[in-house]
Amino acid sequence: MRTITTHTDAYKFEELTDDAKRNAIENLHNINVDFGWWDCMYEDAKMIGCAIKGFDIVRGSYCKLVCSDAHETANLIIANHGETCDTYKLAAEYLKDRDKVIDEAERDENGELANGYAVDKLLGELETEFKRALGEEYLSLLRKEYEYLTSEDAIVETILANEYEFTKGGKLI
Repeated sequence: MRTITTHTDAYKFEELTDDAKRNAIENLHNINVDFGWWDCMYEDAKMIGCAIKGFDIVRGSYCKLVCSDAHETANLIIANHGETCDTYKLAAEYLKDRDKVIDEAERDENGELANGYAVDKLLGELETEFKRALGEEYLSLLRKEYEYLTSEDAIVETILANEYEFTKGGKLI
């Protein structure tokens, strides 16, 4: 039997040349997205009473968002998302438009809706549009998250946070 021992010099990222740093970043381009990077978006959707049933940010460019109760979802967004979030703005607009339809609906002498079918139809259209727009917003959020996680800045942050070491040429040890 024969034993061969080799020695490799290990470099911190900051110690690498610019070319070696570029190699390290290129070699680790998927480091932040090789696992369930979307889990936080799924949890956020769950928190507002929805479920993301699938998405594709590249080819199909879709986000299948399922919400059972648009009114409840909008209220949960208002309660849990900040006022500067686009989801908050969508929810506020939906609730305002919904209240307007209900407030402006014709009523009979007993205060009941004179034409409930028309009101239900308008409310259904508002709900459909709100859910569609919310799905588009989640698609945008997923796309932005992916773009950030695959950015050079995010990759370098991960390298530094984990104190990875490299060969002189930038290969992860």
